[in-house]
Amino acid sequence: MNEKMLEIMKNQKGFIAALDQSGGSSSKTLAAYGINETEYSSEEEMFDLIHEMRKRVFTSKSFTNEHIVGAILFEKTMLSKIGDEYTSEYLWNKKGIISFLKVDKGLQEEANGVKLMKEIPNFEEELQEANEHNVFGTKMRSVIYKANKEGIKAVVKQQFEFAKFICDHGLVPIIEPEVDINSAEKELCEDMLKEAIVEELNNWDSNRKIMFKFTIPSKENLYLSLYDYDCVVRIVALSGGYDIDTAVEKLAKNNRMIASFSRALLQDLNVNQTQEEFDKLLGDVIVKIYNASIN
Repeated sequence: MNEKMLEIMKNQKGFIAALDQSGGSSSKTLAAYGINETEYSSEEEMFDLIHEMRKRVFTSKSFTNEHIVGAILFEKTMLSKIGDEYTSEYLWNKKGIISFLKVDKGLQEEANGVKLMKEIPNFEEELQEANEHNVFGTKMRSVIYKANKEGIKAVVKQQFEFAKFICDHGLVPIIEPEVDINSAEKELCEDMLKEAIVEELNNWDSNRKIMFKFTIPSKENLYLSLYDYDCVVRIVALSGGYDIDTAVEKLAKNNRMIASFSRALLQDLNVNQTQEEFDKLLGDVIVKIYNASIN
């Protein structure tokens, strides 16, 4: 584990930009950016276009470590280059921004009100690859829809099992058990989720550093006490489908919770904007998210 990166991730003001859209969501991301499906004819072309979009974000003069501490990458992004450097190395060497790798491979069918992660093939090789590319940590997502204790416990158990494997490979995992913002039992789901996490943390080796990524909770500061555990580096928030204004308003009410937004970060950007327009819009939204993150 890179100690300098750990120090930044624990203490530096800022937020994490989530640019880890994978195969399933890439076409929607491109459409929102102004590139429709008629403009590419293969998955390879689609990924080339999404890399160009991400490259435009990463190289923008507005995308700096003054406001951003980390970026979450999809594997193909990590293995693609910006100029003559791989993306994660470019971000660290040129911008002083830490990279995380999205490692989950999608979700299983819903059972007990939740969707567990699918198994991760070639997991060890992927983690070795991340280490080779100067990546600091990983991110993996499950989803909770209903206040089903058994289902929520299964989500947390699986996340911590994967997290242990990741820690043992020298990386810091972001555990992301997303609670659906449209769940009729959102608040109860979050109470059950926290209870299950505390149970795991009480038996966790504090030398295995971890992070959490949560849906912004219905009860303000619900997760704040998780910082009492020495292993917890940072707690971050997903936008979960909220528009940018709603997301930052809710986030600002939660102490020591920083943003890790994706859709809310990119929602105003368009392929047809001039570089000046693009930089300004990106800069405006970055400052808005940053201010909510340091509140």
